[in-house]
Parts: sequence; C-alpha cells; structure tokens
Amino acid sequence: MKRVSLLISLLLFVSLSFGQVTTKVESFNHCGPYTVNTPYFTDSLGVKGKAFDEKNLMDALSFSIERSTPFSEKLIPADENEKTLNLFSFYINNLNFIKAKLKVKTSAEYKAFVDGKPVTPEMKLEPKQHRIDIKTLSKKGATDSLSVSLSSDKEIETTLSPKHGFSMDEVLYGKNVTSARISPDGKYIIVGYSDTDQTGRSLVSTQMREVKSNRLILEKNGINWLSNGNEFYYESNRGGVRRLYKASAEDLTPVLICENIPKGRITISPDESYLILTDSEEGPKEDPNVFQIVYPDDRQPGWRNRSFITKYDIKTGVNQRIAFGTDNFSLIDISHDSKKLLLGSYHNRIQKRPSRGIDVFLLDLNTNTIDTLIKDEGFVDALFFSPDDKQLLVAGSPEAFGKIGENLEEGQTANIYDKQLFIFDIATKGVRCLTKDFNPSVDGVVWSVRDNQIYAQVTESEYSNLYRFSPDGKKIVKLPTSAEVVSNWYLPKNGQYLSYTGLGASSPKKSYIMDLKALKDYMWEDCTQQRYKDVVMNECIPYTFTNRLGDKIEGRFYLPNGFDPNKQYPLIVNYYGGCSPTTRSLESRYPHQYYASLGYVVYVVQPSGAVGFGQKFSARHVETWGQYVADDIIEGVKNFCKDHPYVNSAKIGCIGASYGGFMTMYLQTVTDIFACAVSHAGISNIASYWGEGYWGYSYGHVASGESYPWNNPEMYTRQSPLFNADKIHTPLLLLHGTADTNVPHIESIQMFTALKMLGREVAFVEVKGENHWILDYPKRIKWSNTIMAWFQKYLKDDPSWWDELYPNKYLE
Repeated sequence: MKRVSLLISLLLFVSLSFGQVTTKVESFNHCGPYTVNTPYFTDSLGVKGKAFDEKNLMDALSFSIERSTPFSEKLIPADENEKTLNLFSFYINNLNFIKAKLKVKTSAEYKAFVDGKPVTPEMKLEPKQHRIDIKTLSKKGATDSLSVSLSSDKEIETTLSPKHGFSMDEVLYGKNVTSARISPDGKYIIVGYSDTDQTGRSLVSTQMREVKSNRLILEKNGINWLSNGNEFYYESNRGGVRRLYKASAEDLTPVLICENIPKGRITISPDESYLILTDSEEGPKEDPNVFQIVYPDDRQPGWRNRSFITKYDIKTGVNQRIAFGTDNFSLIDISHDSKKLLLGSYHNRIQKRPSRGIDVFLLDLNTNTIDTLIKDEGFVDALFFSPDDKQLLVAGSPEAFGKIGENLEEGQTANIYDKQLFIFDIATKGVRCLTKDFNPSVDGVVWSVRDNQIYAQVTESEYSNLYRFSPDGKKIVKLPTSAEVVSNWYLPKNGQYLSYTGLGASSPKKSYIMDLKALKDYMWEDCTQQRYKDVVMNECIPYTFTNRLGDKIEGRFYLPNGFDPNKQYPLIVNYYGGCSPTTRSLESRYPHQYYASLGYVVYVVQPSGAVGFGQKFSARHVETWGQYVADDIIEGVKNFCKDHPYVNSAKIGCIGASYGGFMTMYLQTVTDIFACAVSHAGISNIASYWGEGYWGYSYGHVASGESYPWNNPEMYTRQSPLFNADKIHTPLLLLHGTADTNVPHIESIQMFTALKMLGREVAFVEVKGENHWILDYPKRIKWSNTIMAWFQKYLKDDPSWWDELYPNKYLE
C-alpha cells in the first residue's frame, strides 16, 4: 500500500509540474539609468522611530515608458560613483483569466508591480493587458544582472507594445463628451463632459468654447443658450436668493434678468418677458407601515405627487398658477410670439390601452381663454409649435389620432414604441401623418424657424441617424452624419448649424458640427484620442440573411484580433432588449468589441419586433412574446455558422437583458444549439411580471396588445419560459439586481428554483441594491466578470475564473 501511495504521489507531482508553463521574459522597455543619492541625515531615526530604508530610493522614479528604449542585455546599466535606479517594463496580454507567479533574479534591490500595484506571490490576472514594472536599485560600481520569468498553468504572451484590445477599462473609465449645444449664431458651443476615475467617481463639467479656435470662454455648469445670437443664461442661489442672469459669449458681462424667483424648473419665454415654473406638490400621505394602494402605480415612490405650473412675470414679479386639479399638469411648448402656451394634463385610465392619457390645451395669454385641442389621447408623446404657431408637430405611435399613421398587415397590432410624426392643424383640428411609409422610428424632433424644415433623430436599423422633412411630407433627406450612432443632438430653432455627439461600432464618442446649408459636417472634438491611442479595434462586418418569411434580417459580427480563418472560435450571440435594435455603440453595457478582444467571434442579430425597420416588422413584437424573435435568432445563428466555418458550432453562447433576458430563457426552451446562456434581469413568467413590475402592465400594452391573463391565458403560459422549464438543458446563468423595479428579481428566482428542482445546470447571481441596470462601479465590474467567466467556463472549457469568483461552497 505504501508503494502504491508513493507512486500515486509521484504521478500527481509530475502531473502538476507538467501543468505549469514557464515563460522567460527576454526583453524589456527600459528607463534609466538614473543616479540617486541618500538624503542628508539629521538623525538616525525618522518620526516613526525607524531607520531609513534605501529601498525607498526607488520611489523617486514614477512609472513611465514614454522615454523608454528596448532593453535585452543581461547586465543592468550602472554608475561607478553613484547608486543607480532603473525601470524595466513589459506587458502581458491574456485572453483568459490566469494565475501567474513572477520570478525575479537580480543582485540589485528591486520592487515589482503589476498595473501599478505591488506584485503578490500569486497574481490573479483578469483577461486584458497588464503592465509589469520592475524597479532596480544598484549600489555604487555594482555589476548586477536581471532575469525575469513567469509561471502559470497557461501560456503567457509578453510584449513590449502597449497596443491592446478593447477592454472594460475603455467602457468604464476616462473622459467622455456627454453633450454639445451650438449657439444660434454658430460661433460658440457649450460642451458637457464626464470624467470617471478608477474608483467610479465621475467629475462632471460644462465648458463654453469658441467654435473656430476651440478657445475656452467659460467653464460653468448649468449654462444654456437663449433663443438668438450667442446670449446664454444661468441661475445663481447666492445668499439663498434665487436669481437668473444672462450674458453674451463675447464679453460675459452678467445682466440680471430677475431675482427672488419661486421654486420650480425654469422655462424662459422667447420674448424673455416671463418664466414658466414647473413644480410639484406632495399628495396625500398615509401610515407608511400599513397603507392602501389606490392604483397600481401607487407602489412607486412619489406617484401621489402632482406637477403644476405657474407663470412668473419678470417685470412685476407676479407669479400665478396656470391650472388647478388632481391630474399632473405641465408645459408642453411656448409659441414663438410668446402669446400662447401649449399645456398638457396627464391622467391615468386603467381601463384603456395604454393606461396613461393626455388632454392638450391651448392657452391664449392675451384673452386668458383655453381651447381643448386633444382629448384623452394615449398614443401621443411630444408636441411642438410650428414656426408660424398655426400648427403642431406631434410625435406619437401609429395608433394615434384614430390609427391614421398605421401601415400594417391584416391582423397586426402596431408597436407603441414605433414612433411616427403628425401635423396637427390648430384651427381645424385636422391631422395628417408625415411618416406612415417611412421605416425608421422617430426619436426626437425640431421644427426650424430658419428654414421651416423639420429635423429628426431616428432609429434606422442598427443606426441612429438624422433626417430633414418638408412639412408637406413630400421631401425627406437623410443628413450626412459622420457617426453611426447619433447619441445627442442640438439644433437652435434659428440656427444654421447643428451640433451632435456620436459614436460607432469601432469608434468612441466624439462631438460634431454640421452646416445645414451645405449639408456637411466635421468632427469638432475628440476628447478620447489619448485614451484610445493604444487600443486595437476588432473588425466589424455586416451580416444579413433572408428568413423563412422573406424578411431581410440585418446584423453584424466582430472578429478577434489576430483572426485566423483556419482556427475554430467560440461564438457569442447578442440580441435586443425591449423593442430597440442593438445599435452600433462601442461603449455599451454589453460591449461587443470587448467580447471579441477575448478571442470570441461575436454575432449581433436584429430579429423581428425591433423598431427602425418599418411598422410591419416591429408589430411582430406584439402578442407573440418571443415566437418571431426566437425563430429569427435560431435561423440566423445556423446560417451564420454555415457561412463561417471557423465558428465552433459546439461552442455557442447567447446573452440578453430585460426582454433580451426573457429571450435568453425562452430560446433554451425551443433549441439546443447553445452551449451556455446568460440572462440579465430577464422575465421568466409573463403573468407575474405583468402584475408585479412597476411598468409590467404598461409594457404589456406594448408587447401583449389587448391580450391579458384573463382573455389569453394560453399566451401567458405557453410563452413563459417558467412554464417550459423542463425543456431547458443549456447551462444558464441568471443575473439580477435585488432592487429591480422594472423586472423584479423574483423572475430569476422562479426560474432558478425550477431548474434546481429539475437538476439542470444553472447559476444565480444577485447584485444587492441594484436596479434594472448595474450602476455601482465595483458591483458592475464583478457583474461583467461574472458574465465573461461563465463564457470562459463553457465556451473555452476553462472554469478557473468562475471558480475564483464563486468557489464551491459544498452546500448541496
């Protein structure tokens, strides 16, 4: 027995030894040599009672390789007469989580660092580029050598180049532009920035700059343009007195508009004679421990509060309430001549679809008379005065105004999120639709006073574009934007220039300016240039197929850096959540460039039901709960694998969030093509989500149409993944914030419990205190690592990262 045990021990030792891979570092980036001197001693001990440690001399050299030169000699550069300080650096590029040990051999004193932190006996390196720094301190005239090696159970790639793939660091940290608002005269621009450090703290700033020279004019938060020229306004609350000032960008001399302003959000009239103040008042209170819910939305904090508006006369200081009642009341728009107010009264109507309606009123300030323009309309979202104040530009769903904007097949119900444009005539109350045959979905609009044209941002397939419409609907022009996804745009009503921020599948967010006469734009600023200078983007390629219904299903895919078509790669598939397509946004919560940088092929598919492809396409989201979407995803994945033989069809993972999380669960009940799946904040039981989520029943009006648990119980059960849990055999990761008010985390708990009872491979990770999105930075980092560790476990057959994050607790 002893001999057998000894043999087993020897075999185990040999196996473990062979499992370690040693990588010798042959060359370094080098800074130095630098001479350093010990300090002048006034005492042998410091304030803490300790003698000076010469190792502290190494702190004199900060990390830098900007002035470095390649170094491959064994001897460390030295000075015969002084102590010598050197810095040696190299990089590790790892596509998987690894544990590694750093071994340094030198007769010099040294300190070693990884990513700026002291090296631990065993480094745990997440998949990305890591920098190793070794500081050495040689004595006078010493001849020291340097030998460095790394040992791990995986091969380690070392390099002297800082070039690296897109990582979560690019998503989370650094300076980004958040908004760009050009002045009406086009000479100045107000730009918003957010700069996030490694702790997740963001510094928000606002700068006014001259467009031509990029010269800084003013740095001040809360500044906004007035309607003409380059005048701007801002608030001051010094001494507890609320004041409103304006100034010109040319001389910045402040001019007091008014003071002692009451509470409320300020809107300045075009003629600057009055302010409209929007405020709210608290509703009735009850015992906070035992109280009655009077309406489903009463569960939401602040639902009982009601908004109201007042008109504050700048000359007299008189502040009058515009309307009084139990409904929310708000300002929609002010006429260009400042003589009329467009007002909205919002009310709940639980018996109708959708459950929120609006009454729209026109208030004539000269006569103090009110005209009711629209009554109990549920499908209208935004309204604006035309330049002559005789018409309204209305954004709403196809079903607005008696369904005059619908363009559907027989039997279809319009997708409420597919937005259209309407022109409403104030005198006749007649309405016509501008975009009935226009496939993109409208997101935001401006009716220009300068040229009487309507400008709109739209969702168009996986892009976000800008368009110009003539008011008669006869001419539609796509504006030539340089960004694939317009994320924020601003057009002064009297301006010739439009400003916007935008990004793409392979480019970070930048700010742009467009000349609307010449229809040309140019990049105005790229504040990410330094941050992205060493980032190597993965190739992004369009992929389109025709599905069984004859529809063109669009999408794209990303190839890993160093792609070799003769190799086999795992595949990650991503799809939309809600009804919006998965846009070509680089810095998203599900960063496709990051996935590809870790050695995955990434396929983004735009299945049926998404807006931006036409009403018939988006209507397939309604009253189907996954049927069309799943068929398109499955068909797309099979076609993609057939067309791209370098994809390992046995190693395909999928990921989605919210409705996409529902789709992740639903897909596993109808197909076995996935090796693993990830669902964040997914819906497992349509009926429980409908009744429990803050917006469950209202989103039901989008996705379920006129189907409810009592008139279509079959859909609520047949399409719910929970009721089909026994069909799931794919390893499934469920992620959920415990404070999710949109999709309560009971949705993941139910599915987790079911799959555990069925003996299936499932993991459930809760993120304490987080809502529908994971916003806390430390939690978001671990949440992201959890996703990639799950994929590494099942798509690369490497559970090391998952086991490090979630070691086996032996509780089962």
